[in-house]
Amino acid sequence: MSEQIVNIMTAGHVDHGKTTLLKALTGKWTDEHSEEMKRGITIRLGYANCTVYKCSKCKGSQAYQTTKKCLKHMCDNEKIREFSFIDVPGHETLMATMLSATPIVDGALLLIAANEGIQPQTKEHLTAIEIAGIKNIIIVQNKIDLVDDKQALKNYNEIKDFVKGTIAENAPIIPVSAQQFVNIDILLKEMVNIFKPLPKDEKADPLMLVARSFDINKPGTPILEIKGGVVGGSVKQGVFKVGDEVVLLPGIKKIINNITTWVPVKTRINSLFIGNKSVKKLGPGGSTSIGLNIDPFLSKADSLAGSVLAHPGKEPPVFNELNLKIHLMKRIVGASKEVNMEPLKVNEALVINAWSAKTVGVITNIKENNITLKLKLPVCINKKEKVALSRLFNNRWRLVGWAEIL
Repeated sequence: MSEQIVNIMTAGHVDHGKTTLLKALTGKWTDEHSEEMKRGITIRLGYANCTVYKCSKCKGSQAYQTTKKCLKHMCDNEKIREFSFIDVPGHETLMATMLSATPIVDGALLLIAANEGIQPQTKEHLTAIEIAGIKNIIIVQNKIDLVDDKQALKNYNEIKDFVKGTIAENAPIIPVSAQQFVNIDILLKEMVNIFKPLPKDEKADPLMLVARSFDINKPGTPILEIKGGVVGGSVKQGVFKVGDEVVLLPGIKKIINNITTWVPVKTRINSLFIGNKSVKKLGPGGSTSIGLNIDPFLSKADSLAGSVLAHPGKEPPVFNELNLKIHLMKRIVGASKEVNMEPLKVNEALVINAWSAKTVGVITNIKENNITLKLKLPVCINKKEKVALSRLFNNRWRLVGWAEIL
């Protein structure tokens, strides 16, 4: 396999410039859905790729560019690294969507607008990054063009205080104006230094975490030209090839003899893509899409998001009930006012993020730091993996900690 593409997520409070920064880095506006464009916020996970090149004639950070040729010297640039970005929502009501991206990334850009500073979802997103164990972080002090030198320095010091004692304590802070393309070259240089491919096992049983799914056929497409459903996400381990027999888990919901059950979907891989590039085989790294030999009705409108793609007979287990060892935070973050954490209670509902899946579970048993959850929707995941926990607070689901599957 070629060098792995590095998966990076953008994180931060709503309207702090995540999507605008990706437009500056990749040339793509990741808010593509009508409701996103109407409301001006990211609702679903967005994807964009960029390749960083280096000019041998430019000096300093100006050598780091996103074009194959240097526009200043008109010479060929050297390819340094390829990045695949996942643009996550910053709005508080879409925290579960943000959490679904954390298992498939190698690093994070945490955006903090210089004119607004630390906000509730800044804290919540940093907590999510910490829970996910994402160690490679760059803090982007965005919208630097909207403040004067005094306010920029004050905001910088606030950021340093904010990350002290966290996983991002030693993360570089880069002042940027994504709107005006200021310091984008400095950010590119830092990305090359900080974000490197993490070790991934290509020889392990193949697993893909599905974050999106689509029906790519346009209305009126002739029957003989209809293409199968498509799933998007990232390969966690192993290698998939065109023609492979695969299975989607937990599968699709069916009612048999008045009993609700979930049936795995066995199918075949028709096509593999990294970005818009068609490939014959696909390993870990990068945001990818896989064309399957299934009815596109099954994959439309993200209906397969949260699934796991594997080879038959080598798939992870499916759980309708989870036994968890919990690790709760001392305080609830993300709300306008932080409060102390209360103990969990039997019959309380929790939102669970397991790999790219999200579901609701009801606590049926509590024993010290262990709980049992009966799930509304089943999840496919390996034992000993970490899941994120959110509980209802002031009519909002708030991230409250993590748990290990026993």
